[in-house]
Amino acid sequence: MNEAVEGRTPVGQRADRRPGEAPEGTVFMSRTKSFTRRTRELPANLVRTWEAHAHRYVVEPRRGVGYTTVAEDFTLDLAELFGRSAPVTLEIGSGTGEQIVAAATAHPERNFLALEVWVPGIAKLVSKAVEAGVDNIRVIEADAAQALPIMLEDACLDEVWTFFPDPWRKARHRKRRLVSDSFAREVARLLRDGGVWRLATDWDDYAWQMRDVIEACELFENPHAGEHPDPEDPQPERGGFAPRFEGRVVTHFETRGIDAGRHAHDIVGIRRPRG
Repeated sequence: MNEAVEGRTPVGQRADRRPGEAPEGTVFMSRTKSFTRRTRELPANLVRTWEAHAHRYVVEPRRGVGYTTVAEDFTLDLAELFGRSAPVTLEIGSGTGEQIVAAATAHPERNFLALEVWVPGIAKLVSKAVEAGVDNIRVIEADAAQALPIMLEDACLDEVWTFFPDPWRKARHRKRRLVSDSFAREVARLLRDGGVWRLATDWDDYAWQMRDVIEACELFENPHAGEHPDPEDPQPERGGFAPRFEGRVVTHFETRGIDAGRHAHDIVGIRRPRG
């Protein structure tokens, strides 16, 4: 099978084509993903937003095979991307941008990079960023599990946020969950010493899994080990959950979970010093 055409855009170029438009000759291959794929089509108002403002915020990488993959030789220079050197927070799965735009507004001294696979969400993020008047956000349509090992260098991030990733609720699908032992090691590679991985989920068994992944990885320390035990936990005495991160806003997504009777767990991993 033919591979995708290479050299579609220069490295780090901002988006200059409508979402959903693939270069001629591109072939898309199916593969296992850690997310549920959703439509790329946009309503007219978001198309207008995209055409007017995406160039400020959306980075179009060279692609591999598929909309959400990046080419094997695609790398990001974060200082060049943002036009300055500043602490960088990466949000994996930014949804409609509620969290990252609020953080960028509150912390103009920091840079914020988002990875998201839902194009309407990216367009809504752009709309929120324009409304808030922030310019310290960049977003890439990419599958984090595939893209991060390729495009970012070691110790380049200060924080990583993984808030409410797809829970893959059915037992037979849980192997697709993003937060795993191998992904923890990738996040640890990206974080500077003392950097923070913040996680949250409102699915209890995923929260226990996140806690277990952090505590099983020798590259992370759980600063809340033994704290805030969960009576529903199969090991209720273990705890290991953090107080709610004060910078984590209550999004519409979390509100739906609260309305359904679920509550969020926060988990934190601190990158241990190298060597």
